[in-house]
Amino acid sequence: MPFLTDKKIHDPARVQRQFAALPYVRNGDGLSVLLLTSRETRRWVIPKGWPMKKRTGFETAEIEARQEVGVTGAVSRTPIGVYTYRKRLHVFSSVICEVEVYPLAVSEQKMKWRERAVRQLVWVSPQEAAERVDEPELAALIRGFDPDAL
Repeated sequence: MPFLTDKKIHDPARVQRQFAALPYVRNGDGLSVLLLTSRETRRWVIPKGWPMKKRTGFETAEIEARQEVGVTGAVSRTPIGVYTYRKRLHVFSSVICEVEVYPLAVSEQKMKWRERAVRQLVWVSPQEAAERVDEPELAALIRGFDPDAL
């Protein structure tokens, strides 16, 4: 049975679409990616969110990165892949989400941003990021990420 959450109707029988950014920088140690904790479960994730009206997937990913982790930069218009996970919506309900991931070459990290008080951030190597995230498909995307192939 469909239900209303966050002003959207979700049908638990259908796969829901989300868009995510994979924020990264090149530094003296090679490549670093940015992870954040989810608000409720405190798992390590990447910034992501529901589709936004009149926004493309890469635009949505860019906005989510700015709001959730305070970073801006050049976002790829092409996703590096897709992963799935089960999103808990309420105590008794969840949906399967399919997430398109867009790389974001970070040029600025703000000192203050919208969700600063409810998130923990960490810059780590792709290998460490892959070990921290729970979703095997996301871990594989991070491990295989090569910004030179964009």
